[in-house]
Amino acid sequence: MSVALMFPGQGSQHVRMAAGLHGREPVFTSVMDEVLALFGDDGEAVREDWLAGNDIDHVSRAQPLLFAVDYALGRTVLGWGVTPVAMVGHSAGEVVAATLAGVFTLEEAVSLVHGRVRSAAPIPSGGMLAVAASEADMVPYLVDDVAIAAVNAPKQTMLAGSDAPLAAVRARLEADEFTVRTVPATTPFHCPAMAPAVEEALREFSATPRPPRITVYSGYTAKELTEADATSPVFWARQLADTVYFGPALTELLAAHDVTLVEAGPGQTLTAFARRTKAVRTGASSVLPLLPPGPGGDDWESLQAARLRLVP
Repeated sequence: MSVALMFPGQGSQHVRMAAGLHGREPVFTSVMDEVLALFGDDGEAVREDWLAGNDIDHVSRAQPLLFAVDYALGRTVLGWGVTPVAMVGHSAGEVVAATLAGVFTLEEAVSLVHGRVRSAAPIPSGGMLAVAASEADMVPYLVDDVAIAAVNAPKQTMLAGSDAPLAAVRARLEADEFTVRTVPATTPFHCPAMAPAVEEALREFSATPRPPRITVYSGYTAKELTEADATSPVFWARQLADTVYFGPALTELLAAHDVTLVEAGPGQTLTAFARRTKAVRTGASSVLPLLPPGPGGDDWESLQAARLRLVP
């Protein structure tokens, strides 16, 4: 069966994610070292916190490290001789998919991520919530700067907002008996609070993006990434504040291809979303995470098991 790669974004990170592969899996190790070196002094600080098991939820740690881990895992899979028919990323994971598809050089992608971190860092503290509800269910709760951050599955929606408004909305949701989970994030991505960061990210944008050489399904349009969007600085800058429609994008991918969906990133968040799709439930497609569901699992064993399934 054909393969499609999925790359997770903010909220999927956890302490020492994929650290069990560093120094043991050659391609992963060399690519991680290359990416973190491109981040300069910030990359060295990220490496220290990553390998030491320190907290990495702040945007200055989470975004560079997620990009590095996702990209290194993607390169690892490509190094096995796997040629994906399509790719899709969740939030920051879309930059990884675009880079592997040739939209950005690695240096341009690192500059883009670095610029996003600098743009987002001054934004007042906020957060994100995962709610077991539909997008329509959440409309009455969108007050102040609280907004729909992501639509991940028919009954899996994320909200984002500044601290005080989001806390008030959470209290209302729990009083109304919705199941609510905090997403690991200290920045309110994908909501109006990020508007100043969008403007700054656009000013910092220095890449010369190109049309994708591999099909990428965009979580921001829920369709194939077009040449017009791929080459638009505004498209990439707005992603800090725009809603992520990962669920609809994945549905579009699965309508076009019967595939093994490979989650190339920490945890198994996207795997859980994929298992809710009709294509996976009926067996037309399947899903395969590369890494354990969270901290404490054996990264090496998980990766080797996945490799045996992909490259018997």
